[in-house]
Amino acid sequence: MTAGLSSAGTIRANSIPQPRDKQTSISESEVFKISIFSKHLQWLNYTEMAQVAAQMGFDGVDITVRPGGHVLPERVAEDLPKAVDAVRKAGMNVYMITSAITDADEPTTENILKTASALGITHYRTGWLNYNSQKSIEDDLKDFETKLVKLAALNKKYSISGEYQNHSGEYFGAPIWDLYNVLSHINSPWIGSQYDILHATVEGANAWPIGLKAIKPYIKSIDIKDFQWTKKEGKWVAEIVPLGEGLIDFKNYLNSLKVYGINVPVSIHFEYSLGGAEHGATSLTIDRADVIKAMQNDLNNFKVMLRSAGLSK
Repeated sequence: MTAGLSSAGTIRANSIPQPRDKQTSISESEVFKISIFSKHLQWLNYTEMAQVAAQMGFDGVDITVRPGGHVLPERVAEDLPKAVDAVRKAGMNVYMITSAITDADEPTTENILKTASALGITHYRTGWLNYNSQKSIEDDLKDFETKLVKLAALNKKYSISGEYQNHSGEYFGAPIWDLYNVLSHINSPWIGSQYDILHATVEGANAWPIGLKAIKPYIKSIDIKDFQWTKKEGKWVAEIVPLGEGLIDFKNYLNSLKVYGINVPVSIHFEYSLGGAEHGATSLTIDRADVIKAMQNDLNNFKVMLRSAGLSK
């Protein structure tokens, strides 16, 4: 998804913490587990999805369990076990799923969490919450907190962590401080942040390190993608590009993760032009080999970044 802003601004080097020591070797348990977001493989069935992801070298698959996803919410009990089984037979794991859950009382919420937990899945991404223009910010935040408190209680029941993604735009969580405010009030290990450096940079080109420092105790998973500013129809917009070709300061970001000791599941997203795969299409308009090659390149580039940061062997 692309996000628009009125101007691009200037990206400057950010001031971040320096490593506490010079040690660069890490144990196997500290290695980031990298999943592919299954939204971009919805042109494949479960078995083929798993085989392609394994061949590219991913550790897991972040399965979409939401309307229009790889697994439909109303069929979660029947289909999620099939998808997970395919992933595990291919030698990978399912560290997280992506849902549209925003309310513990939604008809499909409990069944999704119950099914995922029974399969040994320990993380899921929630849906997004929107500000109400007819309410004050304070009242909206109270409403969001009430929703997430109930969700945290249900998550605890099924021992699964719910994680809210900061998405640029007029969403709750976009500025980071609002999400931090609510999560710090709730203070539950069962509801946290799925931190997205792209959207954090879109909203805070020079200030993202401050938001990261605040939200770090609540980060349970992260998203990875890259972008550049481009002008379309007279407006500056954030255009998603292949990993490493944009302006995300991955060196400083990954160094910050190392300093803060953040080692959580990673989901790589591919939202640049990929023959429809970027939008979750069920069929492609370009050769599948080209799609796979682009995804492989992004994964390889990210692994190089992790090694350079001392976060991978």
